[in-house]
Amino acid sequence: MTRIAILDDYQNVARTMADWSALERRATIDSFSRNLKVPDEAAQALAPYDVICTMRERMAVPRALIERLPNLKLVTVTGPQMRALDLAACAERGIVVSHTTMRGGGGYATPELTWGLILATLRHIAHEDRGMRNGAWQTTIGTTVHGKTLGLVGLGRVGRVVARIGQGFGARLIAWSQNMTDAQAAECGATRVDKDTLFRDSDIVSLHVILSERTRGLVGARELGLMKKSAILINTSRGPIADERALLAALQSGRIAGAGIDVYDDEPAPPDHPFRRLANAVITPHLGYVSEETYRVWFEDTVEAIAAFLDGKPIRVLKPEAAHSG
Repeated sequence: MTRIAILDDYQNVARTMADWSALERRATIDSFSRNLKVPDEAAQALAPYDVICTMRERMAVPRALIERLPNLKLVTVTGPQMRALDLAACAERGIVVSHTTMRGGGGYATPELTWGLILATLRHIAHEDRGMRNGAWQTTIGTTVHGKTLGLVGLGRVGRVVARIGQGFGARLIAWSQNMTDAQAAECGATRVDKDTLFRDSDIVSLHVILSERTRGLVGARELGLMKKSAILINTSRGPIADERALLAALQSGRIAGAGIDVYDDEPAPPDHPFRRLANAVITPHLGYVSEETYRVWFEDTVEAIAAFLDGKPIRVLKPEAAHSG
């Protein structure tokens, strides 16, 4: 009988987000709620499985792991890309990779969390919440979004929605990315500026570019040094886009006022991560896409993809060249 492993089901909800009953008659299904260390622990735990269901990039699936999974025939990935999966290694082994869609309201999850972090950071919501629970009353003074300059690094699928919401708050929008045009910025109500101008003029800098070799370390000590002392940085994209050491130093020294951080170089972030001790940072555990709407779409599509594969008619198949698209 086919064996299916659902990986990184942190909240133990995968089986409740879709109807798996049709697969239960054809396969055994196990869920792993804890992140498996790659490659050794993951190889040992997953060796018996024919199908593994991944959740974004919570666990990487590199060649070193794929080569130690002798029964693996299908990998499902959430979303149209999975940069932590070696598609070429899968293709060489004849392993099918099927992706889910982005239908429904899941596309709003990360933009909405971005705005949650912006507001929480500007208005010190987490700090005041902790204070209230300890008997305190009004210990900070926040700032508003209205009339401030929101600098968007990237205007892709997420950045465009963040920009639209920013207009509703009455923010002035400026934007930059390596390939952005004046017309693309204008479509989102923003003015395209150069990179230095964005970091120098923004009251809020929000990162919305894909992690690649071009964007790794895109925000370092130099860029943080250009920012206003009163400005904040928001990262709901990927941790390595902003240099962690440089950001930590800027927050510890008060070089910038604060940060809203949802993503980290290593995930799950270790218990002793220094960001956990920063009073001027609002930190969340990579919740950007974590919403019921997103999960329901992804797990329903996952069940559909596995059933199609078992029927000999795989759907939404990713090819190696897709690893570098987008």
